[in-house]
Amino acid sequence: MDETEFWEIVDSTREAAEGDPEDHAELLVERLLQSDPESVLDFARHFESRYNRAYRWDLWGAAWVLLDGASDDAFDYFRCWLIGQGREIFEGAMHDPDSLAGLLEEFDEEIDGDGEELGYAADEAYEELTGTVAPDLGIPPAPPEPEGTPVDFENKAALAERYPKLWERFGS
Repeated sequence: MDETEFWEIVDSTREAAEGDPEDHAELLVERLLQSDPESVLDFARHFESRYNRAYRWDLWGAAWVLLDGASDDAFDYFRCWLIGQGREIFEGAMHDPDSLAGLLEEFDEEIDGDGEELGYAADEAYEELTGTVAPDLGIPPAPPEPEGTPVDFENKAALAERYPKLWERFGS
């Protein structure tokens, strides 16, 4: 599976789920079950590498503003959700986290920002297909700390300055 096919699967299942992350995860599992186990592992490698790539302080700061706070777990689930938003939004956020204010047309605080189940979709599909737990994906692990310069999440003035567009739309 190449990168284009990865993003096509993410996009088609998100669109069918009408943006609901839990429905998206269920549809993603269903779609992956139509593949062979190696393709599911390829999908998992693509997902995990992007998940690790998004482990950055500047993105965590953006998630903090967007979600009105983001614990370690909340940031993990946010990264899964961000991947689920598709290539354009993911890459836009990676290039400029503050651009999420313009990239996200709608944002429902009740369901958006938490894609925990998306992070398990490939594992679930692999287990259903093979009856075994997915093997190690053979990709480098995430760094022990986020990349970049730490963000002071408690300093509202600094957050407003660093993420002016997000702060204007979502800041408290």
